[in-house]
Amino acid sequence: MTRPFRVAIVGAGPAGIYAADLLTKAERDFEVSIDLFERLPTPFGLVRYGVAPDHPRIKGIINALIKVLDRGDIRLFSNVDYGTDITLDDLTDRYDAVIFSTGCITDAALTIPGVDLEGSFGAADFVNWYDSHPDVAQDWPLDAERVAVIGNGNVALDVARVLAKQADDMHVTEIPDHVYEGLKSSKVTDVHVFGRRGPAQAKFTPLELRELGHVPDVDIIVYPEDFEFDDGSLEAIESSNQVKQVAKTLTDFTLREPTGAKRRLHLHFLHAPVEILGEGRVTGLRTERQELDGTGNVRGTGVVTDWEFDAVYRAVGYAGTALPQLPFDPRKGVIPNHEGRVVDTLDQAEAAGADLVPGVYATGWIKRGPVGLIGHTKGDALETIGHILGDRNAGVLAEPVFPEESAIVDLLESKGVDFVDWQGYHRVEAAEKAAGEAEGRERVKIATREGMLAAARDEARAQSVS
Repeated sequence: MTRPFRVAIVGAGPAGIYAADLLTKAERDFEVSIDLFERLPTPFGLVRYGVAPDHPRIKGIINALIKVLDRGDIRLFSNVDYGTDITLDDLTDRYDAVIFSTGCITDAALTIPGVDLEGSFGAADFVNWYDSHPDVAQDWPLDAERVAVIGNGNVALDVARVLAKQADDMHVTEIPDHVYEGLKSSKVTDVHVFGRRGPAQAKFTPLELRELGHVPDVDIIVYPEDFEFDDGSLEAIESSNQVKQVAKTLTDFTLREPTGAKRRLHLHFLHAPVEILGEGRVTGLRTERQELDGTGNVRGTGVVTDWEFDAVYRAVGYAGTALPQLPFDPRKGVIPNHEGRVVDTLDQAEAAGADLVPGVYATGWIKRGPVGLIGHTKGDALETIGHILGDRNAGVLAEPVFPEESAIVDLLESKGVDFVDWQGYHRVEAAEKAAGEAEGRERVKIATREGMLAAARDEARAQSVS
């Protein structure tokens, strides 16, 4: 009997799970066996640890991912760290193909003076805190009254909304006590969001922006002088319903009168950050006024403004990180690849003719960079899966030394790796829902790695560890 075609996927976020799902459904005449590996005790990546807790509709994506893994034809090995618990050689010895879908989890660099001052924060770090990432500290300094957020995408909007929102309005979500108490102690009164380009170029999604206008006890303040629309902007509005909705919502905000709310959220456009000000710690932000150039792009005017702030959050995007035994392009923050085939070169432009890393592939943000919404990862996965099947049919993939499904379990157990399987995840989920039910909430996140591992093993013990 022909053995199954064995595939390992490193990273169990949406990109990895979509790749596994699409591979099981691909047209083929042979059996596949897929194993998912995840560094954290739970899967789902940025859907669990990158989406603000007051966006349950977006987190509903998790329900679709759960259905995929509930089928039982994809094995999950969580709490397994690539590079320490398993190596590339371990995987290529046991699988016909290895896909990396590790995503982008760190803040992209903002190269202006002052980024290292006390009170200057990366947005990803703050998101990890309020999303209760198990590998970050449980305290966060929220003593600033005036806060700047640099960026014009959904992460900037999430950070600004969470900072401005009253803690009691967040308590109905899944946040654990340490996040609630931290937000409740916040001294913030004003949050200012700065975008380098104009309103028509903002990268907010319409739903997120509209929801911003319904946050209780928060006034949304925009500035009419920031509302410039050049020919490029008007063309974008006419050609994209999403841009049209964003521009309309922002324009509607200009008509709102302040209500005297306890907190204010200010949206600024056409302000490029020049320097984070301060000596030792943040005291302000310097921006340069921009003007639209007719194409929707901007140029500096030389007019500089100094703003007084107590903290600055940098929400200018995510970046990928290098992985052991794999090539890495630090300029783009990706594993160098040609259409998902990993190549041994840093020059993506020449990737088509580069030497391939045999049997190794990439998908998701670590393949293309941190652009696009979660749904875009399906297209990435289709392309990568197509090449894997093509390489398999062409006979260019090496036979694994240990192709048995039990081989990876034997290896992990021999190394003493305390991996969590899919049933273990359901026990974590049950423990979180039980904690939520006790407070009249849907769930409360377990915030520590130890608590999650305890829940995966024993629900009763988990109650005292979380």
